[in-house]
Amino acid sequence: MSDTENLVAEIEALSAQLAKAKASLTQRFIGQERVVDLALAALLCGGHALLVGLPGLGKTRLVESLSTIMGLTGNRIQFTPDLMPADILGSEILDTNAAGERAFKFVPGPIFCQLLMADEINRASPRTQSALLQAMQEKQVTIAGQERALDAPFHVLATQNPIEQEGTYTLPEAQLDRFLVQINVNYPDRHTEREIVLATTGIEDGQVEQVFTASDLVAAQTLLRRMPVGESVVELILSLVRSCRPEDETAPEFVRDAVAWGPGPRAAQALMMVVRAQALLEGRLAPTAEDVLRMAEPVLQHRMALGFGARAQGVTLEEVIGKAADVIGAQTRAA
Repeated sequence: MSDTENLVAEIEALSAQLAKAKASLTQRFIGQERVVDLALAALLCGGHALLVGLPGLGKTRLVESLSTIMGLTGNRIQFTPDLMPADILGSEILDTNAAGERAFKFVPGPIFCQLLMADEINRASPRTQSALLQAMQEKQVTIAGQERALDAPFHVLATQNPIEQEGTYTLPEAQLDRFLVQINVNYPDRHTEREIVLATTGIEDGQVEQVFTASDLVAAQTLLRRMPVGESVVELILSLVRSCRPEDETAPEFVRDAVAWGPGPRAAQALMMVVRAQALLEGRLAPTAEDVLRMAEPVLQHRMALGFGARAQGVTLEEVIGKAADVIGAQTRAA
């Protein structure tokens, strides 16, 4: 078989495995297909995800189920205002061995896992939030002057309540940019909510089964980077990201009026990865322009900010990104 035929066979096999994982996940996280796709895409890309939604919408249930299905060791941290960096990273303690000798011993914190759930991440102080910066970007932490590598793969799935702001600390832009996608978890529709009520109030609850191992996921992340991306898709990604920067000459007038600052190059990198993952999840061999337009909102919304005037007028980032995607998409089709 040629290299191309081997790549096609590997992609098709991975797509089938992902379909099985998705089917298992929906046994416990009913409905919300877009949320499931984005969560799986974040893991496939080797990235992190910020789950934004009201309490009781199943965010914790989703993360716990993902840990089992993907075969990852998981830990959960409940972020609170009094949480300290050492509570996340670990610390050195003075220990006495059987011979009576005293020496410092490192006690690892909960960050030493493969899937970390940072529950209500915006409740911790900026000092504690910053403990995740190095871990999320470099996959290692520095404690007492010593660098310690984290397990591979390493992912952070953080949750945030968008309504309750009392006793919370806004995430800094540097940390938001480290999340591959922001996943908005909204209320389910009536039919889905009925299924949830019936499935979760009986004697037995839906169970998930392991589909991947950690090594399988690492191999999938490598394969994802080998997927071809057409030149037209690359150009669309660049045009869309650049059009959301108010100082860029290609930005539409409504972007210049509404946006205070736009996404950086990391947004284009993230969009390139996410559209590949979306194609994989749908059993396709390469992403399309439609994938770019669909994935624009979860990739860009946490990497931009509205100006004061736009916020006062009730403009939302979702509206701005959607409008920009429509404009750039129409320009691409016309060309």
